[in-house]
Amino acid sequence: MIRRVPDLPNVDSVDYGIRGMHLAYDLLDGCDALVLVDAIPSRGAPGSLHVFEADHESLAAASGLDAHAMDPGAVFASLNALGGTPPHTVIIGCEVDSVEEGIGLSDAVTVVVPEAVQAVQSVVAALSARSPAEG
Repeated sequence: MIRRVPDLPNVDSVDYGIRGMHLAYDLLDGCDALVLVDAIPSRGAPGSLHVFEADHESLAAASGLDAHAMDPGAVFASLNALGGTPPHTVIIGCEVDSVEEGIGLSDAVTVVVPEAVQAVQSVVAALSARSPAEG
């Protein structure tokens, strides 16, 4: 479901879940920037938050085309295969505590949710302040 963000008429909020191919198709319509928020593999510090710009070439090259995958590499590989160009992309990722099946967030991840929300707000504000030519 696409939702307009109040007070930011040019910003949409979408939960793609595991529908990576849907994201790739939506990106074909074009946008100035993309912010992905997701869990990332743990490097030994569950709950650590990382904010970084995506390297589209490395991500797409490291992943094959997979219509059912949601990882950024698969999304960008799919987008490239469809003839699209990825927008400037910022990833906000939180190191996971566990990859076991279950419902809900671990305590380590739950604690940083407010910090992640603030990171999203800061990134969106910075991207909104850029001129389209800065893309």
